[in-house]
Formats: sequence, structure tokens, C-alpha cells
Amino acid sequence: MKILFALFLIPLLVIPAFAESQTLPTEKGTLDVKLTYDEIIPNIQTKINIDFINPQTQKIQEHIDYTVSVSKDGETVFGPIPLTHTSVGSVKIPIEFNLGEGVYSMGFKVEGILFQPIPPETVSFDISVGEAQAQPTITPENEVTVNGENGGCLIATATYGSELAPQVQQLRELRDNTILPTNSGTAFMSIFNQFYYSFSPTVADFERDQPIFKGIMKITLTPMLTSLSLLNHVNIDSEEEMLGYGISIVLLNIGMYVGVPVFGILKLYQFKKD
Repeated sequence: MKILFALFLIPLLVIPAFAESQTLPTEKGTLDVKLTYDEIIPNIQTKINIDFINPQTQKIQEHIDYTVSVSKDGETVFGPIPLTHTSVGSVKIPIEFNLGEGVYSMGFKVEGILFQPIPPETVSFDISVGEAQAQPTITPENEVTVNGENGGCLIATATYGSELAPQVQQLRELRDNTILPTNSGTAFMSIFNQFYYSFSPTVADFERDQPIFKGIMKITLTPMLTSLSLLNHVNIDSEEEMLGYGISIVLLNIGMYVGVPVFGILKLYQFKKD
């Protein structure tokens, strides 16, 4: 069991520790904006990678008109730059965070897409400098925004065809009502999102192009959804209970997706040997 648990942790351990990534939608959800950057050291120029993403296709949106600025405690560090056009939908901006350690605010205003002006939409990120990690700005309208589709389940949405599918709603309600209200659940989701959104857009696109693979994913997701539904029948009133039930669900899924196939292979091998 220790070996299986170690295998489960490998994907999390191989993610570069120095890389930070945040994705947030603009205020009306027309675009997602993604920031990626290495560890930021005060007074040393850092390149911030910026991708403007179409939330429907999860692909880079070309031809964006935008402005950007960076500030800390009301004091401007960078910009605001004049209205700028990116034809490829991705840019790298070198910024020197020269006001010491702390939380900087990086704000964007998008004013045009595909050479067409739009009513300005804004989005703001909090970037922690000199601390362990950055956390996205939390707004009343978007308390639990995570990467991709305004916090949506990309693979489940592609598998079941709609964000309104009961299976997708189940995952969303479980996340919002059970996991995120606890500190341990929030910490888990932060780590999980970094891993999940590194591959889920690709898987979702492949599902849309390959109906057979979509059918396979429905079969694959069924055991996980069944195990997660167990959390709807328990009362989680403390951090200890969240950790206990969470670890139990993780181990249950390891058993179903790894333990059962391995056991079956061993039995088949033993049967052929006999």
C-alpha cells in the first residue's frame, strides 16, 4: 500500500517547485487570463508569461487589445502601459518587483478581441513576492475561482457534454460545499489544480474529437464519481474529519484504479503459470 500511495504522489512531485501559475476570468467571463512565472525575487527582473485564453475552447485567443499595470500598497511599480495589441494572444513582460517582499497586484484591462472593441473587462491577480506561493484575488462573485472554465471540471464537462450534466454538478457541489470550506480542503485543491489543469484541456479536446475515447472516459470516471458521492452522506464539521474522509477516498480510488487491475494481472499470470 505504501508503494501505491507513493505512485499516487509522483505526479505532484514532478511538477517544478519553482513554477507558479494562476488563471482567472475577466469580470464578465469573456476571457481567461493565465499568468506563469518562476520564483520572484525582489529587485530582480522577472519575466511574467501571460496567456489570453478562450474559455469555451481552452485555447489561446489571438488578437487581444489590453493594458496592464502592477502596484503594491497603492504605489505603481509597472505601467499602466498604453493600449497594446498581441496578435498571438501570449506575451512575456519583464517586471522588476522593487518594493520589497509582500503582495503585489497585477491588473489587466481587455478592450478588444479579434480587432473588435469590447466593453472593457478587468481582472486582477495577487502575486506574492518572497513568500511560498501566490494566491489569486478572491472576489464576492468568484469566491472559488480556479484554473480553467471559471473553476469548471474540464474533463467531466467534455465527457458528459455539458456543465449542467448531473455528474458535473455533483463534482462542483462537492468541491464548493464540502472540500473548499475547510483549510485542508482548500490546500488540497490548490495543489490538485496545478496538476489537473496541466493536462485536462488536452484531454478534453481529445474527447471532443474522439467519441470512442469519450465513451472510455465515461466508464473510467464512474468508479471515482461513485466513491466521491459517499461524501454527500457524511457530516464534515472539522479539519480532522476532512482529512480522514479525504485520505480514505484517495486510498479507495487508488485501490480501484491501481490495486484492482494489478490484482487482476497477478491472478491472470498465476492462472497461466498453473
